[in-house]
Amino acid sequence: MAGKHHPDHAQQYLPGMGRHWLLPLYDPFSRLAGIGRIHGQLMDRANLRSGQRILEIGCGTGNLLTALGRRLPGIDALGIDPDPAALRRARRKAARRRLPIRYEQAFAGALPLPDDSVDRVLSAFMLHHLDSDEHTRALGEVRRVLRPGGELHVLDFDGTPSGRGGGRAHRNPRLAASLPERVLAALVDAGLTGVAPNGGGTAWFGRFAFYRAEAS
Repeated sequence: MAGKHHPDHAQQYLPGMGRHWLLPLYDPFSRLAGIGRIHGQLMDRANLRSGQRILEIGCGTGNLLTALGRRLPGIDALGIDPDPAALRRARRKAARRRLPIRYEQAFAGALPLPDDSVDRVLSAFMLHHLDSDEHTRALGEVRRVLRPGGELHVLDFDGTPSGRGGGRAHRNPRLAASLPERVLAALVDAGLTGVAPNGGGTAWFGRFAFYRAEAS
């Protein structure tokens, strides 16, 4: 299978809530934070339709793909995440709702997919978790697996400093990496085209932004 990579499960990763023992709080926090509404905005922007092959990188407990499966029955969707505990929760959600969503343990920097095999890649509040090297590998892998004309749609924190003390964002390397100009530059550096901001908003936890890019 051309371009297929095998993940190194010994590689370190940052869990969704920052600590493994906080995983049971992930879904309640997401509901309180209104993440479902924001996921809906991501799906609205992604030009999704039945018949596409859809990949979510960093799927966590499967909330985005579960919502997508209810919106588009019969979708061909795969979620990848390095956290086996989160994936178990995601699989249970899909099974309870009889959704044909597959989940696989993998890192975004080593996607278990062949070249030019995916129509849409989705990423929701995940890229800021990656260190610089893995961030670069992940976007390179996205470019590799997207079919020509396929699209990447990203949702992440907007690291733009604001208000008094906003300069702290620049001292936090993960927030600094979420500065819109850095995200856009990273997408261009990965060889993606049509790179553009795609809106944003504010929630009680802070600002968020959407981005889009294409594979040529």
